[in-house]
Amino acid sequence: MNYAPTPKARRPYRQTARAASAEANRTSVLEAFRRRLEGDWFEDIRLEDVAQDAGVTVQTVIRLFGGKDGLIDATMDRMAKAINLNRGAPTEDASLLVKRIIEDYEQIGDLVMRLLAQEERHPAIRKVTDFGRSEHRASLGKAFAAALSPLPETEASQRLDALVVATDIYVWKLIRRDMRRPVSELRTLMERMIQAALTACPVSPLKAEHHDVQ
Repeated sequence: MNYAPTPKARRPYRQTARAASAEANRTSVLEAFRRRLEGDWFEDIRLEDVAQDAGVTVQTVIRLFGGKDGLIDATMDRMAKAINLNRGAPTEDASLLVKRIIEDYEQIGDLVMRLLAQEERHPAIRKVTDFGRSEHRASLGKAFAAALSPLPETEASQRLDALVVATDIYVWKLIRRDMRRPVSELRTLMERMIQAALTACPVSPLKAEHHDVQ
């Protein structure tokens, strides 16, 4: 009796195997591209090098991502998903929030700083960095919605500005890379600046004008 599978029975298996292979190629290409981003400027990265690093053909890279703009979009989307997973649900616990933010910066901070240094030269990178700024501000707005929502619109916006500054990646870079301070000091500083942002007295328009640089 012949128990050999029919072509119809084999097709789903082949499709599953093909999909798994395509996903493996996609992951390999994105990891290779990220390594190149960490060490090279965007304009110096060649698809041929990314393909060789990933163990695929250039045609495969083009078929999966279209080119370098598609690669950077996909890379940042992957990073954003990892960040969102790490950040978890919004929290007003400043210590927990700072812990999550610093964990993200410790993992991707150097790469993000390299991208920020190139954003004026490459629209594809600028789109990514602008999205990151917008998402960072929005996440803080959600985290501290209870503290900000009762305030007048202008004051709430000013306090949110201060929260963005307090937790910005440039603060991480200044403390961790330039000053070479430990994470514990960065955490304490960010927590203090968050507290100041939430409790400081608003600056009146008259005082703001008085301190303007002439």
